[in-house]
Amino acid sequence: MHQVPYHRAPANISDRIARGFVKTALVFANAFFRRRYGHRAIVLETVAAVPGMVGGLFQHLKCLRRFRDDHGWIRTLVNEAENERMHLMVYVHITKPTYLERLVIILAQGIFFAIYFLLYLVSSRTAHRTVAYLEEEAVHSYTVYLEQVETGEVPNPPAPDIAKRYWNLSDDARLREVIIATRKDEMIHRDVNHEFADKLNGKHAEHVRMLPEETAAQ
Repeated sequence: MHQVPYHRAPANISDRIARGFVKTALVFANAFFRRRYGHRAIVLETVAAVPGMVGGLFQHLKCLRRFRDDHGWIRTLVNEAENERMHLMVYVHITKPTYLERLVIILAQGIFFAIYFLLYLVSSRTAHRTVAYLEEEAVHSYTVYLEQVETGEVPNPPAPDIAKRYWNLSDDARLREVIIATRKDEMIHRDVNHEFADKLNGKHAEHVRMLPEETAAQ
């Protein structure tokens, strides 16, 4: 069962580095977006779509070098990246980012890709823990966004067709249902990456507990 309010306290230096990286990035996000959580989602999903592809690539190459099975890691990571990409497509339809925000998206993606690629190369455990902490913040952001919609602070327009198709939402679904579905996905990514980091912390890689198909909300 995936819990909404969840935080894994750092247990070692690797965890503290991961947490510190996310907290630093959060300072810039808060300064730029403040309480515009719909626009924050655009940059968040752009960045979040990177780790799965990078991790999947590294795990794929590792399996080729070692002539061993990946225990489901590659598909899970690639599915995670695809899921985050779909989140981005959905929120682009909802928020209509400005030209400045589009520029920020391009810069954020390029910078994060370079940093995360190097981080995974140096310490895959720290990389997965970083993603887990990033997803913790994503869950929090979508929870606040949901509260804004439910209290009327921001509008609750009809869900775009792309969201209805992807999550099999009802014809009368609105933004509220889209946020709930997105947050559910982020909770799964959070827990999966914490699990990956734990298994890389001196433990033999076993089959992942959560199947790849679970990375899309039911």
